[in-house]
Amino acid sequence: MRAMILAAGLGKRMQPLTANLPKPLLKVAGKTLIEHQIERLVAGGVSGIVINHFYLGGMIEELLGNGSKYGTSISYSREPIRLETAGGIIKALPKLEDDCFIVTNADIWTDFDFSSLQPVDGVDRLAHLVLVKNADHNPHGDFYIDEQGRVHEDHSTRDQRLTFSGISVMHKNLFRDFPIQPRSMVPLLQEAMLDDQVSGEVFEGVWMDIGTPERLQEVNSLAEAASKAAGT
Repeated sequence: MRAMILAAGLGKRMQPLTANLPKPLLKVAGKTLIEHQIERLVAGGVSGIVINHFYLGGMIEELLGNGSKYGTSISYSREPIRLETAGGIIKALPKLEDDCFIVTNADIWTDFDFSSLQPVDGVDRLAHLVLVKNADHNPHGDFYIDEQGRVHEDHSTRDQRLTFSGISVMHKNLFRDFPIQPRSMVPLLQEAMLDDQVSGEVFEGVWMDIGTPERLQEVNSLAEAASKAAGT
């Protein structure tokens, strides 16, 4: 499968760090967030990567190039206006080529094994979401997984809800007949959930949403401590 990295955000919560730098180029352990993601995806066996961008996207392209130095091919979906999550994916569909693909946010820190993800068929399942335990900044979670492994949004099950990690597998049928325009991913997933077409899994490894300067500092401290413990 190919993969898409969502990198078109403005990084407003990261100000002033993102005043002259796109959020995916902020660094953890001396390497940018998006490079860490690319390395995880390549290790997971993806056949190519598409990156969408809007804010200072030229800097992303300048750093990453065609992907050859990471052992993969990278192409870019440039957005003249912010298309949000679903809109950005819809615009990038021709570059993704395959019916099914991995989607991941650029601004997460994780040791998730992308090779564990399997395609969805586009009929019984339109998407597969990776969920994680709720963090302090999202205490009530987003979705829950039923006994059949299907994901739902039901506010009556608040104590069972988990947080969407920003890692998923999606099928192009989820976006069928939608034009290229600003559109959130949430309503599309909600509709598919009503038809029982979204599966999920719980990931219990390392995962952090690097949404604020404080969280960036925290993950850098954790990475430094892990490096010292490993003697590197």
